[in-house]
Amino acid sequence: MTVLLSLEDAACHFRTRGGTLKAVDGVTLTVARGETFALVGESGCGKSTLATLILKLNPLSGGRITFAGEDVGGLRGRAAKRYRSRVQAVFQDPYSSLNPRLKVRTILAEPLLAHGAPRGEVTAKVRRVLSLVGLAPNAAGLYPHEFSGGQRQRIAIARALILEPDLVVLDEPISALDVSIRAQILNLLQDLQTELGLTYLLIAHDLALVEHVADRVAVMYLGQIVEVGDKVEVFDNPRHPYTQALLGAVPRPDPRAPRASGQVHGEIASPLEPPSGCRFHPRCPHAMDACRRTPPSFVKTGEHTASCHLLAPR
Repeated sequence: MTVLLSLEDAACHFRTRGGTLKAVDGVTLTVARGETFALVGESGCGKSTLATLILKLNPLSGGRITFAGEDVGGLRGRAAKRYRSRVQAVFQDPYSSLNPRLKVRTILAEPLLAHGAPRGEVTAKVRRVLSLVGLAPNAAGLYPHEFSGGQRQRIAIARALILEPDLVVLDEPISALDVSIRAQILNLLQDLQTELGLTYLLIAHDLALVEHVADRVAVMYLGQIVEVGDKVEVFDNPRHPYTQALLGAVPRPDPRAPRASGQVHGEIASPLEPPSGCRFHPRCPHAMDACRRTPPSFVKTGEHTASCHLLAPR
């Protein structure tokens, strides 16, 4: 496995009138070149904020991010600009992420021109990337509102790919689309990954989607990773009670199929005042005194790790 992206104790804190909001608080993970790495968890757990750290849209409050062996936090000027060309994003809402006042050719040309591409090459590259995502050349002369939701997401994907990145952050890339269109966009993303050798960091709520496309999965809760491992291991043998609860809530077409057990109660705590000890303990059906006092350590079995006092050797 060749590591492309590595996070070591990465943190992103925001100062507010109410105190310090710990949106991301000590995340360590690696993403291998060519894989689809999925990040899952409830809304508000810090997934999208973690993506902004990777995209260098928010500064690190602590820890370290390396990309292809290079320290991302220390990049400035041209080096930072070059990094941003290698790491692109596709967002949830394809209409909001596209400027409605610009034609598609301008939307796609902007990244090229910003990164110094010769103007004589821009038209050919725009035509090529439109073809890659399954759109006709005449799409370049239209505005975003003239397309369907699925077509707009194809344009957003084209914009992410036009700089030929190594890593694409997919932040809920199909959740805003009609059900009938989702499979088309998902198949497109998989085909592009194979053809272009892309690496994906997929942020998703839809665990059925994650089970279908991911290679490895990390489960995030209140700014921290609680479980990470190969997709099959995490889905077939979830070790953290939070992961068990998430998977237990996934609808299954076959009621006889085995499913994870577990449930949670109450709402996720505020990152302004995260619980002491294990952050999940106020909602965990298995919480013990140790969970309230001491943060759990990661317990590793092969390449599958989870942080829970229930897994600690007795």
